[in-house]
Amino acid sequence: MGWKAAIDDYINFIRVEKSLSGNSVSAYKHDVEMFMVYADSIGVEPENITMKQIQEFLNHVDESGLNKRTQARILSGIRGFFKYMMIEEVIDIDPTELIEGPKIGRKLPETLSIKEIDDIEASIDLSKPEGQRNKTMVETLYSCGLRVSELVNLKLTDLFFEQGFVKVLGKGNKERLVPIGEKAIKEINLYITYRNSVLSNINRDSENIVFLNRRGSKLTREMVFTIIKKHAKLAGIKKSISPHTFRHSFATHLVEGGADLRAVQEMLGHESIQTTEIYTHLDKEYLRDTILRFHPRSEV
Repeated sequence: MGWKAAIDDYINFIRVEKSLSGNSVSAYKHDVEMFMVYADSIGVEPENITMKQIQEFLNHVDESGLNKRTQARILSGIRGFFKYMMIEEVIDIDPTELIEGPKIGRKLPETLSIKEIDDIEASIDLSKPEGQRNKTMVETLYSCGLRVSELVNLKLTDLFFEQGFVKVLGKGNKERLVPIGEKAIKEINLYITYRNSVLSNINRDSENIVFLNRRGSKLTREMVFTIIKKHAKLAGIKKSISPHTFRHSFATHLVEGGADLRAVQEMLGHESIQTTEIYTHLDKEYLRDTILRFHPRSEV
């Protein structure tokens, strides 16, 4: 099996069988094709690749100056490809099995305090047509811990306010129920009243979508990023934030408040508890900073 055919089959596998997002599929395709160029240069087909050749390729990647996190992602893409080759019985031994990834430090995500979130909401001019929508988006991102893709795809039929939940379609088309508080419910109801009375030109494809632009179409992820950046700047927030910052803040505040880590994992839709465990590190950082700031012996 040649490289192009093998990669095409692998990409089709992760798109259809694994239900990975378009962005994830593109990233894996890019990384495996990068390795294909190297393998072609040394004249080796997929079924004949050795561990030593993969290590040599990774050495070239390291020497090119790419950071450790990017190197780890590239190795992850190559691992996935050869695991697929094993499933298809093209190879008998996985050449990546004994390869160690680059050592990378765990980067703690940026978070916002409750006051900073309130300041961002207060910076929104509610007299403007899009004001209530923008305030509602900020509150929903934070109160429900949503990814930006989950926010823009949220449907009216996903709102179960009487039960106190919203239904979210997450990564891999996996559904989960997330509790929603009274404040978020209030803001959404205010926005929907405006949405239904003013946006008379709602596109048929967007009739069931909660958050719409002025033309009655679904918002793009890029537009939500732009809105968040704008209002963070207006609020005087110096941190580099994105829609995902509200999700990190949601999880951090829950852990700081004593929430069970498994419950936080369920609400975030993390497949592995290890992904959620980063928020215990954030909590320890918070505790450490608190002690250093307020303990009478901290300056000794």
